[in-house]
Amino acid sequence: MNNPDSSNYTHTGSKDIFERLKTGEAIRLSDPEYFKINEVVIKTLSLVNQLNQTGDITKVRDLLSEITGRQVEESTTIFPPFYTNFGRFTTLGKNVFINHACSFLDLGGITLEDNVLIGPQVKLVTENHPLDPEDRKALICKPIHIKKNAWIGAGATILPGVTIGENAVVAAGAVVSKDVAANTVVGGIPAKFIKNIELAPPRLRSVPVG
Repeated sequence: MNNPDSSNYTHTGSKDIFERLKTGEAIRLSDPEYFKINEVVIKTLSLVNQLNQTGDITKVRDLLSEITGRQVEESTTIFPPFYTNFGRFTTLGKNVFINHACSFLDLGGITLEDNVLIGPQVKLVTENHPLDPEDRKALICKPIHIKKNAWIGAGATILPGVTIGENAVVAAGAVVSKDVAANTVVGGIPAKFIKNIELAPPRLRSVPVG
């Protein structure tokens, strides 16, 4: 887990709880607007249950569109089972492929740009908690951003606040706690640089499919 900055603990008052989640403010169970999170979670869990009972990829896409609140592109494919606790803060680009048994905890925001590949059992986790045991149930969220053509290998975990650069590859089973540069391969626990990716000249590159 990341070590949260205690400066994030101030309630800004005027902002809606969803705005405050996105800014990284600590959100506690005693927050008067916490019920708004619970309302979305209850609806999302019901829709996720429906999604995971169908093998129809089109229906999966339709249900995920309802979960996220925005239309998922027809070029994007999701293999169930798929898990999310919130869903409204997930944004998927075109030609994205998400393999089975992935888990997106998106209260901090998850963005997958075009042509991203997500391997099976990948976990994208935007949610964290304070280290202080007296305050540990508070939520502190930071976004995950996965840029164009990136590939996240099977069983990898991406932690709060991480950006994966364009064309980058995260090896299977890696735990990523820091940003990954474009056109690089990382792996291990914690993930570390392995090598650069040599790109073919533009005229020789094939267009990624899913």
